This record gives sequence, C-alpha cells and structure tokens, in this order.
Amino acid sequence: MAAVCAQSVEELAVEPPAAARRLLGATLWSGSVGIRIVEVEAYGGDPAGPWPDPASHSGRGRTKRNDVMFGPAGVLYVYLSYGMHTCINVTSGPDGVASAALIRSGEVIEGLETVRERRPGARSDLDSARGPGNLGSALGITLSDYGTPLFDPASPIRLELHSPVEPAEIASGPRVGVSSAADVPWRFWLPSSRAVSVYRRSPRAPLPAAKSA
Repeated sequence: MAAVCAQSVEELAVEPPAAARRLLGATLWSGSVGIRIVEVEAYGGDPAGPWPDPASHSGRGRTKRNDVMFGPAGVLYVYLSYGMHTCINVTSGPDGVASAALIRSGEVIEGLETVRERRPGARSDLDSARGPGNLGSALGITLSDYGTPLFDPASPIRLELHSPVEPAEIASGPRVGVSSAADVPWRFWLPSSRAVSVYRRSPRAPLPAAKSA
C-alpha cells in the first residue's frame, strides 16, 4: 500500500475550527467523482479532551461507532443520519484526541454525469451535493467506507488539500440542526459559492441568550 502523505495529515492534526477551515477549497474524490468542499462544520470530543463538545458524536466518550474519531487525522468517518442519509466526516486533531469535520456541501467539478445518475431528484447541478446527505449520495459513499485513509493515494476515496483559503473569504456561524452547543460558531463556508446549504436551527435547541443593553 502506498504511504500516507504525512504532511497532509499534520495540516489537519490541529484544533477543530482550524482543521475545518483548512478543508475549505479542498477536493474530495470518490472514484472518478470530484467535489470541491465549500461548507464544513467542526466537532470536538469528550469532556476529558481539549475540545469538549456535547454536540459531537464523541462528546460522551469512545464507542464502536465513533472509534475512528479518536485516531489520526485524515480518516473518513461515515454515519447514517435519520437511518438513511450517509454523512461524511474527516477526522482531525492529534492521534488519540477526538475531533472531526462534517463535510456539509460541495461543488461537483468532475464526474457530473455519474452524479446526475446518483441524484436524479436534484433540482439543479448546484443542488447535487448541497447538504451532507446529498453530498454523500453524490459521491456514492456508504458505511462500508468507514475508516478509509483519505491521504493514501491507493485509497478509493481521497482528499486533496490545496492552498489555504484566505480568511477574508471564509464566513462562520452556528452549526446546523444541533440541539446542544447550538450557538458555537463552528460552521464555516465560502460565501462565493452558490452550493452552500441553508442554515436551519434545530427546534430542540434552546433560544439564544438575549444580549444585555
């Protein structure tokens, strides 16, 4: 098996927000389909770690489901949302410390015909990979891909980091649909892209605290 690119792994072995921002503009490949990442969400880990995050799958500790989040950076963490939508995450942080970034939306830059076959209900090509469930379908990724090393050139699913996006080109805000830590501004996106999803606050999330005069 080809060696994993250590430099790329190191670039994601950082705190969750920094790793999430680094993923913006990167290309995620699954076979012949390539998607440019335009929206991500950062997630931390359990209370014993440096980035406790009750909204994270690893927020209560290590389990069989979230085990890969506690490993090295640059590995695919896949889970089902509502039992049917495949969501894609890239692990981050140093080995042994849980964190990951959810890939929320992307622009299809290669393999559009394949994506159209996989997403026949998409209203437009821009909608093909808008939203985490749609993105997973567009790439054809399944639960069997859990644990794939994304920086291994021999992997069927690969991540290519490009030059970092300028901070002025990145917007941030609260994460979508989480009921815990709902106002943590760990969602990052490229406002220049029309493929970014719409923000929806969870109805189960407490209302934001009123600002004092």
